[in-house]
Parts: sequence; C-alpha cells; structure tokens
Amino acid sequence: MKTTAGINTNADPAGFGDTGAAQTTEEPQNFRRLKGDELVRHGDFVKDGHRGFELWEGPGGFRADAFVKATYRRQTPQPAAAGKAA
Repeated sequence: MKTTAGINTNADPAGFGDTGAAQTTEEPQNFRRLKGDELVRHGDFVKDGHRGFELWEGPGGFRADAFVKATYRRQTPQPAAAGKAA
C-alpha cells in the first residue's frame, strides 16, 4: 500500500472501499422488483449495492421509475389452488 503523509493513495477514488462481499444481480425469491408505473409505498425496499435491501420508510405515492435505485416489494404467498376434481 502506497501512502503519502498518512493518506492511502491506493484507496478507491470514489471512497467506497471493498466490502469483501461478491456483488450479485440475483434477487431473493421473496422480493419482486416494482414496475416503473407502480407506486412505491411505506414498507417497500430500496436495493443498495453495498448494504443490501433497505426498508423504505419515506412517504408513499412516488412512481418506482422516479427512484435512482431499484425498488422492491415483498411477495405475498399465493394461496394454493382449490382442490381439483379428479
């Protein structure tokens, strides 16, 4: 590591250091990405590349495409289909 007067000159220029975790583009199965025309509401999640999913606690009513970061909603389990006649 090269330093100059105590400053790390090999550091990430954006100031984001390496988190050590591999970045993936996979989405957890219990979340779905909101479509651009869906409204974001209290309880949705915003995906931060460094910290994962963060709960959106701000006001609702914004379209998902107004956000810079991807917005997600927790999927509700689908009820099992009624018994089929054999």
